[in-house]
Amino acid sequence: MDLSPEKREELLRTLKARFEKNMKRHEGIEWAKVQAKIEDNTEKLWSLNEMERTGGEPDVLGLDPKTGQYIFYDCSEESPKGRRSLCYDHEALKSRKENRPKNNVIDMAAAMGIELLTEEEYRNLQKLGKYDTKTSSWIKTPADIRKLGGAIFADFRYGNVFVYHNGAESYYAARGFRGLLRV
Repeated sequence: MDLSPEKREELLRTLKARFEKNMKRHEGIEWAKVQAKIEDNTEKLWSLNEMERTGGEPDVLGLDPKTGQYIFYDCSEESPKGRRSLCYDHEALKSRKENRPKNNVIDMAAAMGIELLTEEEYRNLQKLGKYDTKTSSWIKTPADIRKLGGAIFADFRYGNVFVYHNGAESYYAARGFRGLLRV
């Protein structure tokens, strides 16, 4: 889970370039402070690399005033390519008798060290741009819905965010998941 010095520098350059290109996402936040926080939390650097490696294009979207943590979201235009064709959770994966996907959203997010976006977080992301106009993203499903076999996902169509439901065992080539990381 440790990155080579070369990979670490390459990732920091990529993150800095994206940060500087998209200042409207994080007005009032300074890159030097973000980088210092990342460098103090090298395990988070690994998670950011996983977000980047799977196509998430992570960027800072805020600073939590309570914890002092910077919050990175997946900001790729569409649901990250390296995180598609996944059912919702392990239980859903086990329930499929045939044509199983390779993985599930909950386990993959945990392995990456990131959190799945809630509906509120997904809607906040959409205020900063138009994301998932051709794809959709699983979002954190309330326990009462999941208990009944469902899971929820969202996308952006017709100028609006839509939140839908599906069986948790379903998976599609155009549906992945977005995450966030607190550093």
